[in-house]
Amino acid sequence: MVKIGNIELGEFPLLLAPMEDVSDPPFRAVCKQNGADLMYTEFISSEGLIRNAIKSRMKLDIFDYERPIGIQIFGGDEDSMALSAQIVDAVNPDLVDINFGCPVKKVVCKGAGAGILKDLPKMVKVTEAVVKSTNLPVTVKTRLGWDENSKNVEEVAERLQDVGIKALTVHGRTRAQMYKGDADWTLIAKIKNNPRIIIPIFGNGDIDSPQKALDYKNRFGIDGIMIGRAAIGYPWIFNEVKHFFKTGEILDAPTVQDRVDVCKQHLIKSVEWKGDWVGIVEMRRHYSQYFKGLDHFKEFRTRLVMADTKEQVLETLEDVVERYANIGITA
Repeated sequence: MVKIGNIELGEFPLLLAPMEDVSDPPFRAVCKQNGADLMYTEFISSEGLIRNAIKSRMKLDIFDYERPIGIQIFGGDEDSMALSAQIVDAVNPDLVDINFGCPVKKVVCKGAGAGILKDLPKMVKVTEAVVKSTNLPVTVKTRLGWDENSKNVEEVAERLQDVGIKALTVHGRTRAQMYKGDADWTLIAKIKNNPRIIIPIFGNGDIDSPQKALDYKNRFGIDGIMIGRAAIGYPWIFNEVKHFFKTGEILDAPTVQDRVDVCKQHLIKSVEWKGDWVGIVEMRRHYSQYFKGLDHFKEFRTRLVMADTKEQVLETLEDVVERYANIGITA
């Protein structure tokens, strides 16, 4: 049984990665329904929380059906991060996660996200400040290091465990790689095999099929897997991985009707949470992924992204079902 503090996550949990502009409550709802064991919010700026910025505060919205759920924060200042953790504490999530992995320039240049990988003492101080400021379990997500010549994640794991984190997720790339090239899980395995490390170690990067999930589970010995981009438009991946682990069989791919049904749920929750206009506009980024592999889909995608009302979107989705009812998905 994998545990983070007192949170029981099962034998080999599948985690939904925190993804900016993706991992909001509507998206998390469909992932939870399709097998995600632990989810995180989009990352939230510590400075934004302290300033009471509307967008940052909105990201604190969590719902009981999502549990267990962690709220992820980022920042490079000890005091701001500690205060943010106290604000998060009041919302009563199951845990607080620190983002030490985001490679985006606007985050890194503030010494936050993956930027802090260049300053390990500061990384330790920020982590310790967060741990001391909350009663919740604190976890961390990070990368292998800043670049190929400074892969320091093995030391990071020991130092952060020493100041009290309860789990560590490692994305198998450096900051310099961004999201390019193949993720390297060998250092993640070394952390897991380090006799000093007693906290759960989760691997992240490039898991896009049940077969690969099982291969990496067996090859690298980690405690669980975090899935990110492969779940966008395809939340079924969590249950597909679980089914493959249990039976060695691949579940049938979701039908067009399945895709439309989940897309509708996602849309309805998006509108409920964000309001009509924002909910509709922010769903537009998901349609290509939900219907990936449908031949000659361009006409419908255009209609979906041009639709101004929920009713127009729902009507188009019904037309998708009618058009593709007897046509297979090619990819």
